[in-house]
Amino acid sequence: MKLVAIVGPTASGKSALGVALALASGGEVIACDSTAVYRGLDIGTDKLPPAEQGGVPHHLVDVADPTEVYSAARFAQDAARAAREIAARRRVPILVGGTGFYYRALVRGLFPGPSRDESLRARLERVADARGVESLHRWLSRVDEPSGVRIQPRDRKRIIRALEVYLLTGRALSGHFAETVSPLPEADVLTIGLQVPRAELAARVSHRVDNQFARGIVQEVEALIARGVPASAHAFSGLVYRQVLELLQGVRDERATRELIVRENLRYAKRQLTWFRKEPGVQWFDATNPDTHARAHALVKSFLTS
Repeated sequence: MKLVAIVGPTASGKSALGVALALASGGEVIACDSTAVYRGLDIGTDKLPPAEQGGVPHHLVDVADPTEVYSAARFAQDAARAAREIAARRRVPILVGGTGFYYRALVRGLFPGPSRDESLRARLERVADARGVESLHRWLSRVDEPSGVRIQPRDRKRIIRALEVYLLTGRALSGHFAETVSPLPEADVLTIGLQVPRAELAARVSHRVDNQFARGIVQEVEALIARGVPASAHAFSGLVYRQVLELLQGVRDERATRELIVRENLRYAKRQLTWFRKEPGVQWFDATNPDTHARAHALVKSFLTS
């Protein structure tokens, strides 16, 4: 089986390239996005509307309820199954997205980890309550730098889990990952990475945030809350949704919220680049180069026919 992956930071044009490659090669897209899996979270995740999908089937979008916790392990199994089903139809699976942990879970595999230790978790929770979750993130970054890069500083659940694994096993979570096996071992993977100069990326992100507010991101979150999705739902822990929740809670006004979302997106983009640059075999393209799509098409054609 041959699988094409399009990765890179937010706002780098991955979705458009994924659709173009799928149309050219007879492919189907598998979303590699930890928030797009949730139904009802549309604007903040920039899900492609049907009119922009070009008739290309998109998998692993809207597959979980916002009250669920959709994990990387579940993604790896779901994506492996989707890829095999696509290949069985003699079509090309094209993985598209910027969630580096999900990409690694599929391409390189996940470490299952020790069972939950409730007493240890309780102690870590107390530290987070007393000193702030950022203090746990700083600790994690010291003992497990790759996980510190991958996990956002306020992602309490993942930070505590990574520290739990470290404290229970004496080894960093990222060290365990290095010994894992892909759930799709038969796949030959071509990975294309898109990158954007920082000034251009900042302009794209700012435009995207303005568009999200114009399309009604605040109303989308209000509707989800009205449906009974709690503010503590894991689906709300991602970028945009967390900040909009804080806006609704009166933490800051809309202007400050927009500015914060732009800054957080740029920080996230930096972490994404750091993550993917450490992944083996990624072939990088400048997304602002007018020849990028043509070069990517040629590369994929050569890969699929070799």
